[in-house]
Amino acid sequence: MSAWVLPDHIADVLPSEARHIEELRRGLLDTARGYGYELVMPPMLEYLESLLTGTGEALDLQTCKLVDQLSGRSMGLRADMTQQVARIDAHLLNRSGLTRLCYCGPVVHARPDRPRATREPLQFGAEIYGHQGLEADLEALHLSLDCLRAAGVTDINVDLADVRIVRSLLAGVMVDMQVLREVHAALAAKDASALDRLTRDFPQASREGLMALPGLYGGFEVLDQAQSLLARTAGVQPWLAQLRWLAERLEGVNVSFDLADLRGYAYYSGTRFAIYVPGGSDAIVRGGRYDEVGAVFGRNRPAAGFSLDIKQLVAVVPERPLKAAIRAPWGGDAQAAAAIAALRRQGETVVCVLPGHESEVDEFHCDRELVQTAGQWVVQAI
Repeated sequence: MSAWVLPDHIADVLPSEARHIEELRRGLLDTARGYGYELVMPPMLEYLESLLTGTGEALDLQTCKLVDQLSGRSMGLRADMTQQVARIDAHLLNRSGLTRLCYCGPVVHARPDRPRATREPLQFGAEIYGHQGLEADLEALHLSLDCLRAAGVTDINVDLADVRIVRSLLAGVMVDMQVLREVHAALAAKDASALDRLTRDFPQASREGLMALPGLYGGFEVLDQAQSLLARTAGVQPWLAQLRWLAERLEGVNVSFDLADLRGYAYYSGTRFAIYVPGGSDAIVRGGRYDEVGAVFGRNRPAAGFSLDIKQLVAVVPERPLKAAIRAPWGGDAQAAAAIAALRRQGETVVCVLPGHESEVDEFHCDRELVQTAGQWVVQAI
C-alpha cells in the first residue's frame, strides 16, 4: 500500500475548499457571538467513562478508542461535542443562571454516518442552558437560520417534530426494549406494514395513534389532523400547540412537520428540528431540546441547541469570490520591503514574486501590482 493512501472517508482538504471552510467557520462563530454565545474548546480526546457518560449505544459505536500511554486507561476521540459542552456547563462553569455556549472543532467517526460522508466532520454548534420555556427553543432555531443565511443559504426548509408525542403514545405499553427499538425504526422508515405487525397487541388508542404518525407529514394542516387523530392520547395536545407556536414565529423559510421523525429519539427530550437546503441529501442542521444532557454530570437543567458539519455545509453553499491581492517583487529593496510591510499592516494581501519564479496562486485574485514609479513604490491596477 502506498504511504500516501489515507483511510476510507478521510481526506486532505485542499486550498480552495479549506479557504471556504475557514471563511464559513469564522462567519458562523461571529453570528453566534452576535447572539451573546461564548466560545468553548473541549478536548479532542477524553477518558471513555467521561466522554461516553449518558450518550447511549449509538455514540459509543461511533467513537474511535485507544489506550492512554501515560495512565493505561481507555480513551476516545470525540465523535460529538454536545456532551462535552454539557459537561463544561454542568461541572466546570456551574453557573446558576442562563448560559449560552458555542463551539467549533473536528470530531472523528468510526464509520461514516451517511453515504459519501466524511469520518472527520468539522462540527459547529450552539447550546443554551437554564431556560425551560419555548423562548430557548426559538432562539436556537433563529440562530441556526441566521448561521445558514450568513453562509449564503437562501432557500431553507425547516422540519419540526416533538419526541414527546411518540412517548405519550407509548406510555403504559408493556413491551420489551427490542420491540420498542423496532417500533422506533418502523416509524422513522414510515414502514406501515412493520408498524401494523409490531403494534398488534398494543392498547387500541396507542396502536391507532402510532399507525397514524407516518402519514402526519406536511404543512400546518398536519397539526390539525394530529389534533383529531391523536385526541384519545393524553398529553399530546400541548406538544402540538408548542410546535404551532414555534412554526408561526419562523419567517422567510418553508416550514413542515414530520411527527414520525425519530432521528435522535433517545437524545432529545422535547421539540426537535431538522433543516434542509437544496443540494443536500440529508439535513444540514439538527437541533432541539435535550434537557437530560447534563443530568449525568450532576446538573439536570434545561438545554436547547443545534449542530452542523461545516464540511457538509460547504458543499451546498455558493462559492465565495477570491480575495483581492497585490502582486509585488521580492522585497530585497529596502523601500520595496517597507512598502510591502505597510500594505500588509493595512490588511492587504501582498504576494511576492521570488527571483526566477512566478507565484502559482489559485486562491487570491491579484488585481493590482506594486511598481516603482519615479523612485516611489506605488500600487497600480493590473
